[in-house]
Formats: sequence, structure tokens, C-alpha cells
Amino acid sequence: MNKWLKSILTLTVLMFGMFVGGTTSFAADKPHYTIATDTTYPPFEFQDKDGEYRGIDMDMLKAISKEEGFTYTLKPMSFNAGVQAIQAGQVDGLLAGMSITPERKQSFDFSVPYYKTGVVIAVNGKDKDNKSLDDLKGKKVAVKTGTAGAQYAQSIAKEYDLKLSFFNDSNTMYNDVKVGNTVAAFEDQPVMAYAINQGTDMNIITKPVNTGGYGFGVKKGDNAELLKSFDKGYDKLVKSGEYDKIVQNYLGDNSYNYKKNAANEAAAKPTIWNILKENKSALLDGLFKTIQLTLIGIILASIWGMLLAVMGVMPSKIMRGISTSIIYLFRGLPMLVLAFFIYIGLPNLTGSKIPAFTAGVITLVLNEGAYIASFVKGGFLSVDKGQLEAARSLGMPYGKAMRKVVMPQGIRLTIPSFINQFIITLKDTSILSAIGIIELTQTGTLIIARNLQGFRVWLIIGAMYLIVITLLTWLSNWMEKRIK
Repeated sequence: MNKWLKSILTLTVLMFGMFVGGTTSFAADKPHYTIATDTTYPPFEFQDKDGEYRGIDMDMLKAISKEEGFTYTLKPMSFNAGVQAIQAGQVDGLLAGMSITPERKQSFDFSVPYYKTGVVIAVNGKDKDNKSLDDLKGKKVAVKTGTAGAQYAQSIAKEYDLKLSFFNDSNTMYNDVKVGNTVAAFEDQPVMAYAINQGTDMNIITKPVNTGGYGFGVKKGDNAELLKSFDKGYDKLVKSGEYDKIVQNYLGDNSYNYKKNAANEAAAKPTIWNILKENKSALLDGLFKTIQLTLIGIILASIWGMLLAVMGVMPSKIMRGISTSIIYLFRGLPMLVLAFFIYIGLPNLTGSKIPAFTAGVITLVLNEGAYIASFVKGGFLSVDKGQLEAARSLGMPYGKAMRKVVMPQGIRLTIPSFINQFIITLKDTSILSAIGIIELTQTGTLIIARNLQGFRVWLIIGAMYLIVITLLTWLSNWMEKRIK
């Protein structure tokens, strides 16, 4: 029995080691940084149809890194997750149209302001009743978590009796207003103007307030050299006129006429077929990442779950207690909370970074493994106790009796549950987009940030999930018949 357990543990450690050790090497003579960004924030950050990161912030960072001689890896995630990743030391800097505020200065060191902005309020384009802030009194409004718009809305919520709904990305926030769940959205002026210019049917009803500057942020007291390089590079771009060219490329001469530059891309009608053709590569990459996470997660979760199940039926009360406690803990924790704890919480405690993919796999293993352990343990317990006793009476040690008699029958009884858990794991991978893994759901979010075609894109993403789940169900049913 001990050899069997040791083999499982060794295999698990080796497989995890593959991900932890799989780092990318960079030129030794150039400093390398990990930069978090919210790529659903056009015209500052977004992903184009070729999968390239574009926008004012992205082009500026590329030019600055070239000027200052450093390299970087981008980590796309929600703005709120990016702020937490900075605090946990998972990333070195955050470039995501972040407004410089006194509150943020307590936790961040900022670059010089590189863009002046302000908060505006926008309503549905068909809304003729709400024409000013006073008209919003007592009504429900939409804000984006962690942004200057959200802070402004919170500061006046009591005065105007506003009821706030929080969202992680701009497109979802806009759609909430358009369908009537909320009456207005609080957003940064250039971002809202860009969205309207791209076809979002909304109207700005206020002048910019709380005007301030966007800044590049690092954790307070850390990465001083990176911040210094950013400021020096930005200063060079301004003096050479390169920065003005970057801004004008997306916003024109402050007239928000990016549409002129995007005419060729937007010329085709936003049909499902056109969206598929333009984003085929990104969708396939997202699908591959989803399947990769699912397969690795379910294999390791099955190993971990069966180990917990075996511990749960051992004669030792201590082993059974450990198994029950672990199953209870990880079945009780919401998967999103677990993902954030592993990716952001643990680095705060240990001081060591955890790659997002590794954190995602560990999350799947712990969460799905607990459910697998629960039904596998039930399968073992459903085997008649007399069979184990008969095997022991014939001189078999406990471990061998479990492997030869109880486990084959118990696992056979749980095959339908394994198939169901496989499908659940596939769907659960979408939650991992919150920590920056660009799987199929996050791919859809990035596409929508660029083309603002939420209904069509989510229809495509949903169809892709259904096709894969159907194929997996057919395969699983075939395997079940073969095993029987």
C-alpha cells in the first residue's frame, strides 16, 4: 500500500514540476519585467484580430522598452485582479489606464502622468429621460470595479441615492445599461467616447469631472528601476513627438476619430461568419488552452481524488479525518476564491511568484479533486464489506486487497460520475480567466473589447463549448461501454 501511495505522490509532484519549471529565458543583459494590463479597455489596451496587443498604452510601452533597453511579458487580466497581482508581487507593474489618486498613492508608486482624463456619465442612446446627474437620483447605475469612475460614483452615491452595480469589464457594463438593468455608466472620457464612436448606442450626459492623469504603477517601494526607465522613456517619446503620434493614431486630434484608422477592419458587416474569419486564430488558441487545462486538471485531480478516497476508507481514524477535512475544505470554497488565494494570496505569504497557468491547474486539482474524492469514496464504500474481509481472510494485506478487490469494483461504479466531472471541469476552466489565463472565455472577452459585438461573440463561444462537450460526452460514453 505504501508503494502504491508513494508512486501516486511522485507522479503528482513530477507533473506539477513540469509547469513550475517551465519558464521562459530572456537575454541576460536586458532586465525583464512582467507587466499586468487590462486588455478590455480600448483605446488604451485591446487585442486586435491578429492577437496583437494594441492601444495607446501598449504602443507606448513597446516604444519605451525599446528606448530603455528592457523586455517585458504582458499579463492580461481584469483591472481589479491586476491591482491585487501588484500587491502580491506576481507582476512588476500595472499599465491599464490607471488614474493617479491619493488613495492609490498609499499602495503604489506612480510614473509621471502620461494622459489627462476625467470621468463622464453615459446613458442608453434611446434614453430621453435622463439628461443630467440630477435625473439619476435614486436609480441604479453601472461602474467598473476599481476604476476612477467607480470611486467617483461611490463618493456621490449617498448624496444622489445611487444604487451601484459593479462589473469587471467595460463592455459588460455598457450592455447592462443598454438592456435597461442600470440607467447609466460611469466611465473615463476617452474610453467612453471611443466606444460610442465604434457603434455603442450610448450618449454622454455630463462634462468630465475628477480630472486627473493616468499613470504607470508599481508596488510602493519596489521596482524603482522600472519606474525610472518608464519615466525616462516617456520623456524621450514626448520630446521626439512619438507620443503625440501614438495618441493621434487612436484618437486623432482629440476628436476621438479612431474610426478613420479602423475603417478597413470595421468595413465588413459584423456577422457571425465575419467574426469567425477575423478571429479564427485567437478562438482556436483559446480553445486549445481550455482543452489543455481540462485534460491536465482532470488527470491530476483524478489522481489526487483517488488518493483522498483511499485515505477516506482506511482503518486509521487519523487518515479518514484528514481526508474528510480536505474534501470538506475544497468543496466548500468557491473556485474563484480558491484561484485568487493561490495566485495572489500565497505569493503574499511566501514571497514567491506562481505562474498563472500553474495556479490554474492547482485550483482545478484541489477543487475538482475534492468532488472526485467524494464520489470515489462512495464507490469504495458501496462494495460489500464481506469481499474485503474475505480477501483479508485469505492472507492478503490490506493494500493488496484494496487494489485487487475493492478498487476495481468501486471505480467501475463511479464511471458515470467521472464523465460528468470531466464536463464540469471543462466548464470550470472559464473561471480561471479572472487570474489572467487566456482560455476560451477570456478570448471572447478580448474580442468583444475590440468589436463590441457581445451577443454574436458569446453565441460563438457558447457553440464552441457545446460542440466540445458533445464530443467529449460521445467519447466518454464509448469508453464506458468498452470498459463494461
